[in-house]
Amino acid sequence: MILCCVSIVGFTGSVFLDVVTREIGAPWLWLQQVTTGFFAWGVFIGMAAAVRRNDHLYLVEITKRLKGPKRTFMESFNRLVVLGVALAMVWFGYKNAMLDLGSFRMPSLIPLTYYTASVPLSGLLIALFAVEQLVNGWQKGFEGPEDTDDFGRVAE
Repeated sequence: MILCCVSIVGFTGSVFLDVVTREIGAPWLWLQQVTTGFFAWGVFIGMAAAVRRNDHLYLVEITKRLKGPKRTFMESFNRLVVLGVALAMVWFGYKNAMLDLGSFRMPSLIPLTYYTASVPLSGLLIALFAVEQLVNGWQKGFEGPEDTDDFGRVAE
């Protein structure tokens, strides 16, 4: 979450400075590259944080109504799909990042890998969190706070 905060603050601050410097007639062209970097890292680290917090990529409305083995199957299936996507992000993101070592942003000549490295790192974190949730779910059950209604009762 700290990395998400840093990305949001950095993105907002760099956009603000970009607008101010353009309005005063002395634009800092490199700020667009900084903004792009904060945006890319923010999106992918945000995906990993959302998976960790169970705020993203799951069929909560379907699974919270299920009990027992059906619930375990659906929750496991959901997380295995997410794990598969995460592993694809790691593999193809790594290959893309390696290709981007030969491509550079102008005018600073920063390798594009500084931006695209966020994809395999995010995939690695998502895979780690999916495995953690699978292991915890198989040991302790998949029920969570989303299974209660607004009054704290377990949904029927």
